[in-house]
Amino acid sequence: MRQNQNLLVNLTFVLSFCFFPFFTAKAQSVGKSTPASTNISQTSCPCIQEDLSVVFKIKAPDAKQVQIDLGKLYNMTKDEQGVWNVTTAPQLPGFHYYSLVIDGVAVADPASDTFFGMSREASGIEIPEAGVDFHLIKDVPHGTVQSKRYFSSKTNSWRRIFVYLPPEYEQNLTKKYPVLYLQHGAGEDETGWVKQGHLDIIMDNLIAQKQATPMIVVTTNEYVIRNIGAGYNTESTNHFMDLFKDELVDVIIPFVNQNYRIANDREHRAIAGLSMGGGTSFRIGMLNPDKFAWVGAFSSSAFRGTNGNIFDAEKQIPGIFTNPEKFNTHLKLLYISSGEQDHSYEYTKKTIETFKEKGLKLQSNYFPGAHEWHVWRKALHDFVPKLFK
Repeated sequence: MRQNQNLLVNLTFVLSFCFFPFFTAKAQSVGKSTPASTNISQTSCPCIQEDLSVVFKIKAPDAKQVQIDLGKLYNMTKDEQGVWNVTTAPQLPGFHYYSLVIDGVAVADPASDTFFGMSREASGIEIPEAGVDFHLIKDVPHGTVQSKRYFSSKTNSWRRIFVYLPPEYEQNLTKKYPVLYLQHGAGEDETGWVKQGHLDIIMDNLIAQKQATPMIVVTTNEYVIRNIGAGYNTESTNHFMDLFKDELVDVIIPFVNQNYRIANDREHRAIAGLSMGGGTSFRIGMLNPDKFAWVGAFSSSAFRGTNGNIFDAEKQIPGIFTNPEKFNTHLKLLYISSGEQDHSYEYTKKTIETFKEKGLKLQSNYFPGAHEWHVWRKALHDFVPKLFK
């Protein structure tokens, strides 16, 4: 009971903290630094310094302990005004989730925009990469992103997708478009590619530069069921992937075909995803060549297999080693990528080498970075220009 009372006190403090903006400390002079682009207010910290370290400030005079969890836990110190401060180590460029930890309770930072990741709403911070702007807004024609509700006969519930329409979609009313079905990672949802991934900005820039075929992109919620457990290549995980395949093929694709001008054949349909979504996209695409001619897997943990071994590809995708020509004939593109500091990098690299040794045609690429959104943005930016050519 005492633990519950303590938790209630902590949560009451956290809720008070989260909903009153005057608790956010204003940015003060912290050397040559810039408020993060992900901040709600551009006058407040978090502030990014020249060496890419980050200054965090938060006013919470009644808190006993405040920390920042940015992959590493940083203890903050409180000044006489009740403002807690810390400067982190230099951070890798890219998008990173983080949390405030106040008296042991992890919460979102009211100074930052929030993003659905880590299976909850969390703060995020954008660390810029010098000379990289393909994911930033430019003065080009812009497409639109629509939020669409549909009723799923599989889950007996209302669900949501996001649909990117290229800039020309409303001007050319007779043209039908190819479509890419794009999946999120574990702990994320259909908003991920739109918010964290900058999907529409990347697509707008590629299309304006005539590097990509104008296409429709659909982001879905892969969680048809929850509580799927951890790891890949188990019966439960494969069952989860196959349930999503039924949702995608039997419900989502018909809904999209009914509501948008789609070139409705396998040659004009692609599937790709990141992390968990990369494994799902790989499995669905490879097992359903009558539905998808283009398949992409970004930083897929599926290639780790189980017990430290590379996954048993022939068991998961029958014929991939014994009859690779069947896949080479049906697929217009199999694309696999990874971050060079990703926890699955070595497994992915070995998988790619094995696929090529067995005669499977594919294209691959590696990008600087770990298991994070900036790597997946680069993967999308590399993958999309190869589609529907």
